[in-house]
Amino acid sequence: MRNFIGALVLIVVVVSGSFQANAQSFDDPQLPGNEIKLNIFNTIFIGSLELGYEHFLDRNQSIGFGMTFMDRFAYVSDSGEGQDFKSTSVTLAYNYYFVTESNPSGIYVFPFLKYRGGSFTEKFDNNDIVETSLNSFIIGFGGGYKWVHNDKFALGPYVSIARGFNSEVSDRFDPVEFNAGFSVGFRF
Repeated sequence: MRNFIGALVLIVVVVSGSFQANAQSFDDPQLPGNEIKLNIFNTIFIGSLELGYEHFLDRNQSIGFGMTFMDRFAYVSDSGEGQDFKSTSVTLAYNYYFVTESNPSGIYVFPFLKYRGGSFTEKFDNNDIVETSLNSFIIGFGGGYKWVHNDKFALGPYVSIARGFNSEVSDRFDPVEFNAGFSVGFRF
């Protein structure tokens, strides 16, 4: 838990410093400088709540921060009878958009760093309970497409692939994790 809080504090300090450093560089007052979003795909299909925030450095790049509550380890790990995920994750990403001034919709890519804290508990038929710590740093890369309407509403699909660095998790799950989503966002 201490590692999780430390990682969260570090991410907040880095993100807030980048916001202050780039406050004057975003010189077009017509363009929104922030976006809040929800990954509706994961909320519906796996029951996790993935919320995100982006601060735009200019039209083509942003720094993103995300939190996933009730985080599951990828899609391949079905939580069956006697299995319970109790984890939360924080993500810091750099997003680069391949858009133009005349068309704010387009393809984007994002490298990211993620920290997941929590545990996975399994209860077996012989009443043995095994708990796996999910605390780990994860590094990955993704891409997607965003449709932007009136520089206010943004929605679109994305996919990512990542590698976790925890041997206990790698023994229980595949160390390479796939994620996909469909984000619904509002820019302001």
